[in-house]
Amino acid sequence: MNVPYHLAYKVGVTPWEHTGRGFDAQLSALLDKVPVPENGRALDIGCGTGRHSIEMAERGWHVTGVDSEQEPLDKARIHAREASTTIRFLHEDAADLHIAVDPGNMLVLDIGCFHGLNEHERHSYAQSVNAVTAPGASMIMFAFSHGHRWPMPHGVSRDDVVRHFDGWTMGSSDPADVSDAGLPVRAAHPCWYHLVRH
Repeated sequence: MNVPYHLAYKVGVTPWEHTGRGFDAQLSALLDKVPVPENGRALDIGCGTGRHSIEMAERGWHVTGVDSEQEPLDKARIHAREASTTIRFLHEDAADLHIAVDPGNMLVLDIGCFHGLNEHERHSYAQSVNAVTAPGASMIMFAFSHGHRWPMPHGVSRDDVVRHFDGWTMGSSDPADVSDAGLPVRAAHPCWYHLVRH
């Protein structure tokens, strides 16, 4: 991956964990649009410390949270216990989801994972997501707009997302409200994308 997330967690610079009230309200509204089927499975890719995994579990989803860094996963397990939620957290690469994640997920959440991958990784990621989702599944993605801002993620365009997720329909793409977030996040002009699998 292009972004040194392990260093970010080591030094405590994790702006994606502090996105503000506007972000939270938008995410809740997007999640409201996705009905929770009986025994519905959901996947949180790049789950970090588990905040959004917990929100999905509280809505009734059977959640699997995946992250490539062990430190935030350890915190996520603690937070899930404190919230009295049952969530499966896995230390896995986003491009290899099919190895450990059960198929048939009806919701995928990606808060800042896809936009930090290089071109080859994005292709593998999309294939991996297809392997673990069912037709009709929804994907909610938060991603920075395209730009050169190392070590921050270079971001993606709407066309990048559509191109990689062949077999999915772009339901909506809207600017993210990050007015309460730090300057690096605001300057990246992030967007919300909602895709539905054919």
